[in-house]
Amino acid sequence: MPDPQLDTQLDTQLDTQLDTQLITVSAVVIRDGTGAVLTVRKRGTDRFMLPGGKPEPGETPLQTGVRECHEELGAALDPADLRLLGTFRAAAANEAGFEVAATVFEHPAQVAVVRSAEIAELRWLPAGTRPLPADLAPLLAEHVLPALDRLSAIAQADRP
Repeated sequence: MPDPQLDTQLDTQLDTQLDTQLITVSAVVIRDGTGAVLTVRKRGTDRFMLPGGKPEPGETPLQTGVRECHEELGAALDPADLRLLGTFRAAAANEAGFEVAATVFEHPAQVAVVRSAEIAELRWLPAGTRPLPADLAPLLAEHVLPALDRLSAIAQADRP
């Protein structure tokens, strides 16, 4: 016969284990004049992802995204210009057995970017690229790019 108290204890232990394997990040979609999305590959990694990273103590997701873009790309983003694209959860690209919970923002205008020392490579992904490159982070391939595609389809449907 099931023991409700044991089930509750096991559920609590599982929730604790899952929480310890969750990485919270913020990321920003930056586009060029053609609509291509900027992706970055950080040193020591194999996957391309959006610029962004983990929060410092006391930072909001928005503050984290702005700071990370400045650190990684030298981009001075105005927080008032960023639009929330969504919050997504996916397998971590570079930490096996972990997931990322990402708050993703979209920047509306082109910005000048310069690769910092922590970034090994910058790559622009043209809008509508299919099939997607195999070296994209799961968050980008499975959630962010489909969300951008949906927004694009809505915007096109609203045009006369």
